[in-house]
Amino acid sequence: MPTSSASLLKRFHEECVRDVECLFPDVSAYPRGKLMPAASFARGQELRIAQAISMQCVTGDYSYDPIFPDEDPDVRLIPDLATLKPVPWSSVPRYLAIHDCLELSGELCAFAPRSVLKQVLARYEAVGLKPVVAPEIEFYITAANVDPTQPLVPPTGRGGRAEVGQSAFSLNMLNELAPFWDEFHAAIDTLGIGGDTWIHEVGVTQYEINLTHGDPLTMADQAFLFKYAAKEVALKHGLNAVFMAKPMAGQAGSSMHLHQSVLDVQGHNIFSLPDGSASPEFGHFIAGLQRYSPDLMLVYAPFVNSYRRYVTGSQAPVNFHWGHDNRTTALRVPISSAANRRVENRVAGADANPYLAIAANLAAGLAGLQDKQAPTQALVGNAYDQPKSLPRSFVSAHEQMAASTHAPELLGAAFVQAYLAVKALEYDSYLNEISAWERRFLVPQA
Repeated sequence: MPTSSASLLKRFHEECVRDVECLFPDVSAYPRGKLMPAASFARGQELRIAQAISMQCVTGDYSYDPIFPDEDPDVRLIPDLATLKPVPWSSVPRYLAIHDCLELSGELCAFAPRSVLKQVLARYEAVGLKPVVAPEIEFYITAANVDPTQPLVPPTGRGGRAEVGQSAFSLNMLNELAPFWDEFHAAIDTLGIGGDTWIHEVGVTQYEINLTHGDPLTMADQAFLFKYAAKEVALKHGLNAVFMAKPMAGQAGSSMHLHQSVLDVQGHNIFSLPDGSASPEFGHFIAGLQRYSPDLMLVYAPFVNSYRRYVTGSQAPVNFHWGHDNRTTALRVPISSAANRRVENRVAGADANPYLAIAANLAAGLAGLQDKQAPTQALVGNAYDQPKSLPRSFVSAHEQMAASTHAPELLGAAFVQAYLAVKALEYDSYLNEISAWERRFLVPQA
């Protein structure tokens, strides 16, 4: 992609590009920003937006916590030109670019999720290390849902019927929504998203993509654009792409598993010794995840719905044990070559902000490396037989993060205070809703 002003102007003119989506991920990884004329973007016109937008609640509300300035100041939006891509679903030629939020004084905005990840990665760079990450993202395709009081249902497939389940890894069911998949595949190719494998997952019309491993910021950008693309293409086909952690009662939850390893300056995996065995650093990294991640549970599971996923026997973890090729544990070590030794964190839901989930994961692991902590013994057997140690509800996760002395050190004090305020406001909104369960059982019996 050309980066000079003249080259961009020429390309936009040749392709009749009218606009550029100047977007950034907010606290929920929802795309926000402004639409700019393509010529203005190419000329580098300055773009600003209110600082608070990056911390907008899913309800559209804003917190009045003192961490947010009363003046509601601007931040500058600075494009990462490596992310400048055509918008595949647009009816007119249009590009998009992911932007960083910078304070007018020049430093990264502490409230922006992309800033949080960049700051964690800077800590790795300072000690001569480079993490590598590969996300696995699960999601559902459902029929259009025009009434949010009604449950989501699977769409009608090519055979004229909706899927009824028990179709894990089925290629027939993967092909049921072929028009959507054909356009979606083309869209992610255009956006430069490196999909490794696709599968039909356990749930009814639930799917998973494994993204190829790479630089954490690049992978977070790809996960962000993947979700954006899935939603937009699905809408074109009268469908919904749903990344809730538990969108359908009685169906499997959706996760975002994160595979990670760490390289030294020579590009060697520090998790393995020259003889191919696991290094002490591998244990230290796992120990950091075990010690610090519970305080960051609100990042891995950011909504009330998130906690419906952590059910015994569901392959979603309920504690922070680790084990070799053990899917009952939170931290699974796949069987691999020494060069590919890695740990898979299975805690984060598909609803987690990929920038924040990756930042939390890497920050906890780096703390373990620096503190040289020792992990527990690898668990052999069923982790669901062990005591539950993860926060089991939104409230307990919020309380644990608020009481943590580690969370501000790992993710930044200003960010943690702002994040807690936003999440408290979202929970207050949730409490104003009366659920079907309450009407079903409490109306006749309470």
